[in-house]
Amino acid sequence: MIDAPDISVIGVYSQPDRSAGRGKKLTASPVKKLAVEYQLPVFQPQSLKEPEQQRILSELQADIMVVVAYGLILPQAVLDAPRLGCINVHASILPRWRGAAPIQRAIEAGDSGTGVTIMQMDAGLDTGAMLSVSRCEIDSSETSASLHQKLEQLGAPALLHTLAALSNGLAVAVEQDDQLSCYAAKITKQEALVDWSQPAQLLDRQIRAFNPFPAAYTTLGELRIKIWQAEPTKATGLTPGQIISTDNAGLLVSCGEQSLLLTEIQLPGKSRMAVSEVLKSRGELFAPSTQLGS
Repeated sequence: MIDAPDISVIGVYSQPDRSAGRGKKLTASPVKKLAVEYQLPVFQPQSLKEPEQQRILSELQADIMVVVAYGLILPQAVLDAPRLGCINVHASILPRWRGAAPIQRAIEAGDSGTGVTIMQMDAGLDTGAMLSVSRCEIDSSETSASLHQKLEQLGAPALLHTLAALSNGLAVAVEQDDQLSCYAAKITKQEALVDWSQPAQLLDRQIRAFNPFPAAYTTLGELRIKIWQAEPTKATGLTPGQIISTDNAGLLVSCGEQSLLLTEIQLPGKSRMAVSEVLKSRGELFAPSTQLGS
């Protein structure tokens, strides 16, 4: 049993406020909002590469820096500034998925499990020694949103346990095996366009991986239709992208292999809806043999 350390947060770093929403209003990050609520000092440099910013950070005389999805590169001078260095809470069991989108890529690849790794940061991309690993399963219906919530529940206690181990001199660092690593590239909006020539199983994983962002979509003429939920089925028959049938269960669409039953979609300017509800008002759009993605 490791006793919890007496932790004092002496500063919070967050990216600069960004424009958000239709009104492009300057908006603080959730991290900054929480820091302000607790009256903690907040720092929002555009970059940590400038010597002046590195001096400011160094003068905090921190024992350790905890990094979670910060989104900016940390120069070696920053990594070296805290007495115990910088540790990162990473949403994957390293070295499986290194990079910006480990949650989405794990679902897209069909991984059966993932987890949270607390690692000692170095100059590489998620290559530092592992201090803690916590695991969870990836369910067959898992979306990026639901998996993110699972990993949140793992990350906080794992971080506290690691901080305690470091404080007590009991932390054990395990080097990663670089040969087992995969690159979790940042998700692009271009990837979200459904390619109906692909197998239904792969499309199912992509739809779940891209939920909630950037949201998988297909086209119907000039309409762009977002796909929020679907299920692979063994039905076969038509040209990929053609609607096989429609009923209250959903839209059955032919794929490169087997088919996909779309159960929740979103028409332009509308809210997400069950397909059964969409069919009541716009059923004429989805007649059997209609081609999606043309």
